[in-house]
Amino acid sequence: MFEIIFLVGLAFLFLVFASIQDFKTTEISNWLVFSLAIFAIAFRFFYGLFFDVNFALFYQGLIGLGIFFILGNLMYYAHFFAGGDAKLMIALGAILPFSRDFIINVKFFIFFFLLFLCVGAIYGFFASIILATRYSKEFKKGFPKVFSKSKLLIVLGNLCGIVIMILGLIDSYLFILGVLIFILPYLYVYSKTIDEHCMIRKVKTKNLIEGDWLVKNLCVGKKIIKSSWDGLTKADIALIKKHHKFIEIRNGIAFAPVFLISFVFLAISYFFNFIQFFNWFF
Repeated sequence: MFEIIFLVGLAFLFLVFASIQDFKTTEISNWLVFSLAIFAIAFRFFYGLFFDVNFALFYQGLIGLGIFFILGNLMYYAHFFAGGDAKLMIALGAILPFSRDFIINVKFFIFFFLLFLCVGAIYGFFASIILATRYSKEFKKGFPKVFSKSKLLIVLGNLCGIVIMILGLIDSYLFILGVLIFILPYLYVYSKTIDEHCMIRKVKTKNLIEGDWLVKNLCVGKKIIKSSWDGLTKADIALIKKHHKFIEIRNGIAFAPVFLISFVFLAISYFFNFIQFFNWFF
């Protein structure tokens, strides 16, 4: 049990620092996430050297790191994660294999990922409310514009939703599905308004940092710097500073706290045996 307590404590400490850094700068340093992965794997190795005859805990850590490397990259290239978030997910792969049994660890991985999705959805919803409130003028100005552009989507969504709700008079599950389809277009308009009108800021180019997202392609002399998910590089920033004093960037939401909250829930579930209910699904 000592080895699990150490790994949980290590991850908790690093996730707290990552969350603080993400709130302050909306970036997570490479050294932070790489250090977490290295410390976790190194601990597993030395634990195996002195206490674990067959190095099972060490091998499971490597397997977890590999699985979460794939998962983190999938989330990154699907544009669910920024670079720092993807690396943090990968680093957690070295922490989460608590068991020496691969099948049990897979259950932990699935449970953590489901927790992460649930916590992320709730966190994102409340974060969007805070943004809409904080930038209420921009939100009120942008909402009618986005709504007007999305009329066709809203009409189609409402019609489909109403039809399915009528069918739902026979089956209650269909009625719930119809309600969800009915409100989805409005959620889209809401989130689109937040994205296009509450998360865009005009900043001084001297304050740019690596990874900042351009709102749109930027002409710098004879070169065009494209707005990409990877964000600005150091070379891009140096070039922009020579030609522009101000540019528009898209601010992200600090997402590291979602990792922290999800991990805390997982640790509590593990130590207090709440995770037993998860076996019902297998």
